[in-house]
Amino acid sequence: MLEIVKTADGSNTIYNAEVGENYHSKHGALQESQHVFVNSGLKYFFSPTWGDLEGACISVLEVGFGTGLNFLLSAEFCVEKGIELNYTGIEAYPLAPEMISQTGYDQYLQPETWNSFIEKYPDSLKAAISIGTQCILQIAHCKLQDFESAKQYDIIYFDAFAAMYQPEMWNEIAIAHTIQFLKPGGVFVTYAITGNLKRAVKALGCKVEKAPGAPGKREMLRAVKMV
Repeated sequence: MLEIVKTADGSNTIYNAEVGENYHSKHGALQESQHVFVNSGLKYFFSPTWGDLEGACISVLEVGFGTGLNFLLSAEFCVEKGIELNYTGIEAYPLAPEMISQTGYDQYLQPETWNSFIEKYPDSLKAAISIGTQCILQIAHCKLQDFESAKQYDIIYFDAFAAMYQPEMWNEIAIAHTIQFLKPGGVFVTYAITGNLKRAVKALGCKVEKAPGAPGKREMLRAVKMV
């Protein structure tokens, strides 16, 4: 059973009763998405050469596509800056378009981005689809362990349900399977941080950093792949 619920910053998320967890933080869905993934991941990736990004290209892999909020906010930033975004989401249990439409995320986005996403979302589960003029979206309808790609990505957003609800998504095997798709110099970000997670990511050739967390969390994990 899925239910729309309001979070502390006024934005909505979806509660999944079967899992027992929200798709986004109860402390603020919009704040968490913006802070953890857009600010600490996407913007961080460009920060060493921050300036005119017109014509730049970026590839993002998201583990746990969910409501699409991380993609939508990333797309808005890329359109604003003139960046070409190639985005792949992994989602074993895709939400129905009607459910996503009820989130109210359209109020935070340009109409062109939202309308194109809602219209083309079902097709993105089958093939790579253009969202607007600068974004390409494809959602792999499979479990993480079944995802395969010859491509490597600049950034990985790891946004699976919390380990207490989906421990299989956070073990060493799952993390190793994920990090193999990250380019050298690429950035891995997630809202969580534990000793086991830090050790697993570091063992895979990444430089691990404790970054400030979103509201409700003191810290989060960010890592850069060194080899």
